[in-house]
Amino acid sequence: MIAYYKDVMHTIEDSLESIDEKLYEQIIEECVDTLKNGGKIIASGLGKNVPICEKFVGTLNSLGIDARFLHTNTAVHGDLGMVGKKDIVFLLTKGGNTSETVDLGTHLNKRGTNTWLMSFYGDGKASKIMEKKFIMHLINEGDEWDIVPNNSTTVYLIVLQGMAIEIGKRLGITLDDFKVNHPGGGIGVRLNCLDEKN
Repeated sequence: MIAYYKDVMHTIEDSLESIDEKLYEQIIEECVDTLKNGGKIIASGLGKNVPICEKFVGTLNSLGIDARFLHTNTAVHGDLGMVGKKDIVFLLTKGGNTSETVDLGTHLNKRGTNTWLMSFYGDGKASKIMEKKFIMHLINEGDEWDIVPNNSTTVYLIVLQGMAIEIGKRLGITLDDFKVNHPGGGIGVRLNCLDEKN
């Protein structure tokens, strides 16, 4: 079993090493500029990418950063209304070939929305219509059929959480800012204990 986890770690490491650092830096800068200009960060996904997007949005919200989750499927049924002209949208997909992803990408293009496609395949249908693309390499999903969303969602979680932390850092978010948004749970207790010590 340990060998399996070693393979997973190798796959994750390979994906992270495939990141174009210049593009990553551009994304972070665009997110910071978006927020400073009154816009918000929106993450959109389908299937198993949904909880990944929600975690990203939740982390940003806990830092006091305006972020929303847009389900790729329901977006064209009215939820597109949450997307403003000043916003930045991240459209998550593994291969970029699902009709919902391509459809949403088409509509975001028509609206002139600053949209980044995040995918593991640069030759998918969505990739062909999106101007801004953040493509990573993926060796496999880690299951015996190479089909269960596993390693891909793990990589997305790591990358998006890293982005959230970096965005908060560049915006100058402090521990006090975080405390205001997280008064409950174990974290709230820990933060209150820190106050008592000070």
